[in-house]
Amino acid sequence: MTALVDDHQDLRDAIRALFADFPDDYFLKIDEARAYPDAFVEALSKAGWLAGLIPEEYGGSGLGLAEASVIMEEINRNGGNSGACHGQMYNMSTVLRHGSDEQKARYLPKIASGDLRLQSMAVTEPTTGTDTTRIRTTAVKKGDRYVVNGQKVWISRVQHSDLMILLARTTPLSEVTKKSDGMSIFIVDLHEAVGTGLSVRPIANMVNHETNELFFDALEIPEENLIGEEGRGFKYILDGLNAERTLIAAECLGDGYWFIDRARRYAGEREVFGRAIGVNQGVQFPIAEAYIELEAANLMRWEACRRFDARMPCGAQANMAKHLAAKASWEAANVCLQTHGGFGFATEYHVERKFRETRLYQVAPISTNLIFAYVAEHVLGLPKSY
Repeated sequence: MTALVDDHQDLRDAIRALFADFPDDYFLKIDEARAYPDAFVEALSKAGWLAGLIPEEYGGSGLGLAEASVIMEEINRNGGNSGACHGQMYNMSTVLRHGSDEQKARYLPKIASGDLRLQSMAVTEPTTGTDTTRIRTTAVKKGDRYVVNGQKVWISRVQHSDLMILLARTTPLSEVTKKSDGMSIFIVDLHEAVGTGLSVRPIANMVNHETNELFFDALEIPEENLIGEEGRGFKYILDGLNAERTLIAAECLGDGYWFIDRARRYAGEREVFGRAIGVNQGVQFPIAEAYIELEAANLMRWEACRRFDARMPCGAQANMAKHLAAKASWEAANVCLQTHGGFGFATEYHVERKFRETRLYQVAPISTNLIFAYVAEHVLGLPKSY
C-alpha cells in the first residue's frame, strides 16, 4: 500500500525497526492484563524518540513538529498506542516555552533522557469539563508555598509519571477582569505529592488507558514550581494545544492506515464462495473510500505542521487536522471490522483493540463540537455560540 510521498522515510524505517521487539502479541498481552507498556516506552525513550521536540542544547533531537508527528503516527501505524506516552512528547512544551532558565536546565535534560517522565497535565475538572475558565481548583499563596485544594478528572498517566503540569486558579474568578485571567501553571513532583495532599483514584474505562481522578487536600507546592507569571496559566496552556492536536491527528492517521492495511490484506486472503472477498465491490469500495478520506486528512496534518514549524498561526489547521483524522480513522476502523466479519471481534486479530483505542479521539483531547465552534467563530466569523 502506497501513500502520498513525504520526506521522512528514513525516520519511518528507524521507528519500524524498533517494532521487531514489540509485535502485535506484545500489545495484545498488555491490553488483556490492563497493564502499562513499560518496556515499549523505555525503548522509545532510550532511542530518543520521545525527546524529538526538545532542543539539542537540552539533550533532545531538536526536531520540528512534522518529524514529531511522524514518530507518533508510526507508533500507531505499527500496532502500538501513542496514548501511553505522547504526553512525554508535548507536555514539556509548557516548561520549554514559559519556564525559567533554571527550570529548563533542571527538568528538560532529564525529560529528554527519559530519567524523568512528564506525562501528565491536570486541567479538566468534573464540574467544568471544557469550560476551563471556571475551574474550581485553587492555589493560595502562603509564604514561600502555594496550597492547593480541588479536584481533577480524566488525568492520564499519573501512575507512570514523575512530574505533572497543574492548572489552578490563583485569583478568584470574581476578582479578575477577564475570566481567562487568574489561573496559574505549576510543576508537581508526584513522588512528593501523592499521599501528602494528593490522592489518585484510577478510572476504569473501555480502553487500556491509565486515567485518573485527582483530589487535592491542602497540597503544598514550592513557589519555585510556578511556571511563568502568576495568573497567565490559561494562555500558557493554549500555547501548547496546536502541537497537541496536530500530534493527535498524526496518531489517528497511523491508526487509520493500520486499519486499511489489515482490511486490504484480509480481503485479499479470505475466500468465500470460491473467491477472495476483496473481489466484491461491496467489500473493496468501502476500503477505498476510507483510504481516500485518510489521505485527505493527511494533507491537513502536513499543512498544520508546516505552519507550526514556520511559526505561523495554525489554530484552524491544527483543529481541522485533528477532526478530519479522527473521523477518518474511525471510518477506517468500522470498515476494517466489517471486512473481518466475526473474526474482527476476536482479540487474536487485534482489530477490536485498535477499534476501541481510536474511538477515543472523537471525544478527546477536544470534542468534535468544540472544533466546529472554533472554526465557526475564528474562521467563518460567526458569533460565538457558547
